[in-house]
Amino acid sequence: MADVGEVLMSVLSTIRVPKPGDRVHKDECALSFSSPESEGGLFVCMNSFLGFGSQYVDRHHARSGQRAYLHITRTCKAKKEDDNNSGSGHPPKKKPTRLAIGIEGGFDVDQQQYEEDVKVVILPDRQEVTSDDLGAMPDVVRERVSLSMAGIMAADSVSHTLQVQQWDGEVRQESRHAVDLKQLDNGVKIPPSGWRCEVCDLQENLWMNLTDGKVLCGRRYFDGTGGNNHALLHFQETGYPLAVKLGTITPDGADVYSYDEDDMVLDSKLPEHLSHFGIDMMTMEKTERTMTELEIAVNQRVGEWEVIQESGTTLRPLFGPGLTGMKNLGNSCYLNSVMQVLFTVPDFQSKYVSNIDKIIDEAPSDPTQDFKTQIAKLGYGLLSGEYSKPAPDAGDENGASEPRGDQIGIAPRMFKALVGRGHPEFSTNRQQDAQEFLLHFINMVERNCRSGANPSEAFRFLVEERIVCQQSQKAKYTQRVDYIVQLPVPMDQATNTEELQEAERRREEGDSSALTVRAQIPFTACMAALSEPEILTDFWSSAVQSKTTATKTTRFASFPDHLVIQIKKFTFGLDWVPKKLDVSIDVPDTLDLSSLRATGQQPGEELLPEVAPPPLMTPDVEVKAPVLDDSTVSQLCEMGFPLEACRKAVYYTGNTGIDAAMNWIMGHMDDPDFSAPLVLPGCSSGAGTTPTESLCEEHLATIVSMGFSRDQATKALRATSNVLDRAVDWIFSHLDDLESMDVSEGGRSAAESEGGREPPPGPRVRDGPGKYELFAFISHMGTSTMCGHYVCHIKKDQQWVIFNDQKVCASEKPPKDLGYLYFYRRVAE
Repeated sequence: MADVGEVLMSVLSTIRVPKPGDRVHKDECALSFSSPESEGGLFVCMNSFLGFGSQYVDRHHARSGQRAYLHITRTCKAKKEDDNNSGSGHPPKKKPTRLAIGIEGGFDVDQQQYEEDVKVVILPDRQEVTSDDLGAMPDVVRERVSLSMAGIMAADSVSHTLQVQQWDGEVRQESRHAVDLKQLDNGVKIPPSGWRCEVCDLQENLWMNLTDGKVLCGRRYFDGTGGNNHALLHFQETGYPLAVKLGTITPDGADVYSYDEDDMVLDSKLPEHLSHFGIDMMTMEKTERTMTELEIAVNQRVGEWEVIQESGTTLRPLFGPGLTGMKNLGNSCYLNSVMQVLFTVPDFQSKYVSNIDKIIDEAPSDPTQDFKTQIAKLGYGLLSGEYSKPAPDAGDENGASEPRGDQIGIAPRMFKALVGRGHPEFSTNRQQDAQEFLLHFINMVERNCRSGANPSEAFRFLVEERIVCQQSQKAKYTQRVDYIVQLPVPMDQATNTEELQEAERRREEGDSSALTVRAQIPFTACMAALSEPEILTDFWSSAVQSKTTATKTTRFASFPDHLVIQIKKFTFGLDWVPKKLDVSIDVPDTLDLSSLRATGQQPGEELLPEVAPPPLMTPDVEVKAPVLDDSTVSQLCEMGFPLEACRKAVYYTGNTGIDAAMNWIMGHMDDPDFSAPLVLPGCSSGAGTTPTESLCEEHLATIVSMGFSRDQATKALRATSNVLDRAVDWIFSHLDDLESMDVSEGGRSAAESEGGREPPPGPRVRDGPGKYELFAFISHMGTSTMCGHYVCHIKKDQQWVIFNDQKVCASEKPPKDLGYLYFYRRVAE
């Protein structure tokens, strides 16, 4: 064996010192969930700074030719009981005061202490070089290797950088009203304590308006607590924009809310504004929690097992293949729950886990940025059982205690960073909507499965919409692709109306002992609300060439292998404040949707003529912009909707007024191109693309490989400025707008194409019987999708299992009536 000093000299040119901007992966293997704490430790390439577990480092050496690796191993230290640790598994006594990670006053990134061992390993013989060994080597070797080792160890790991960024929730913008705020000289002086709402006498959650000094209560939450909205109503009546939360005023500042800007803000002139009403900031003490502290309290509560365990029972921890927990990376429970469910679907298992060896062999030089590799890594981590082991208790060296629910589990840092990259919400550490993430992930799978098996086909189905003109009785049929059935919640169908009214009456009377009563809605009522005909009052009929009334009926043109149902619990109140419906729905274990099968055109039924409505364009052919009602567009924009969405709403409803435009917006808010520029049907070019501009052949080929025709691909690219990702989103949300998309595999033809040619197939769908059984559901706790906590329940071998981040336990009483997303699989007949 060659002398190790000579070997180091021979590879010295491949050893680099990390520079600012280099991504150092020293916490996690690029191809597995091995870490420095795992058996065998982690090997960090001293050239690319990628990390590899013991089972993959030889492979990286063989493929890349790299020989020098920094080997890092960590051993957990036994924790000492101290003032900062209760020793009982509860949050530390030193509570965070800022909604942030890794900064003073914020959450600790890592409270565990480790003993660390670091040395250089030279492959293929795995010769080891310690820091002491370097002392006897030539200066040039010692200096370069020592600097590289120190640089790698000192650099922030990629996982730490991702965890800390975007998490300081106290960053607020200066209000545009602060500098020139008008304050009334009305003689109002506010005492230093003893405040009450001037309308309802509430003594907490009080806000003082900084224009006129009115002291009023804050917003009412969905469960009846909080306040009675009197401060908000005062703004709506007067337009006075800024209010300060009494009880949060200290010499350092206070909570200031701008009703006009709909956000917490900074007021640089706050001392002056408070002094106007006799309040001296320098003498005030805090008596109420700030809004950030309230949010932190929610974040701490939802992390405790006690909050979401079932009926106070002690749940039995489970371990083994398919029973692997996932670490919460800072409000990532929405992602954890969705991915746990998806990897119980055979299509995802066979696509990514069964082929993991092939996927890893074909992985690019930087696997951390490869979609297929990171999905396979996650799926194998969840299903293999390698990481489904009890988390070590640092205070129990002999392992004598009973297993806890916590697992070693896996931390999906690389996966989260990859799927969230560039997305305004999923790239952050804020809580998100599980349904939105599911659709986002399916969209990514669609883009990355342009050839070969596509697991998202398991959820894909065709929806047939039948519109009947009530004046001519002629019909129009369109089909579109969907992945989720959204069930409305008809609150007026509650079976316990009397109890709800009594509870509301007691709350209004100030009865603090009144229990919150949950509305009980029959599942059959939700299905009826979905399937009943919808009345369209402003339908433009091509048969009578005018507006009239029509009915729209929605049915399944195909039934997917796996059906996802979303209960639409999240809605907007009359004041446009998001709220969550607190409902219990008797969701069934089995479901038969056969009666909702679409039938297509009926014998003797006449179709509406294919004639476009009157164009909303100026006579000047050079002007491409539609003539729109500016006042309606402005009204919609003032409600906070994007300008382009408002223009579309007015255009597609034919300038028929604010009500029709608002209905269009509410029905299209989930469209991928909701905010994209308006593209006229008669104009194939989008912004920046002329009709004669050549389209990228590679983009065309990509879309065609997904099962669409070249004409359809061309139209999608022209409508989205030749941007591939936007074109894929556009084509899936405009199937009913594309002339030749009425026939899909498993669907029924609505019309023959011109010249007798067979219409090109649309996106492929599976079809079969409409009978299903429930196998998983995702539940949400909290007041909105932007806060709270998600868990999922999955049926494994006839046993319900609850997955709560790192805790995986046998479920005793699965709360099937409180779910948000329900997952059904087809029952074979």
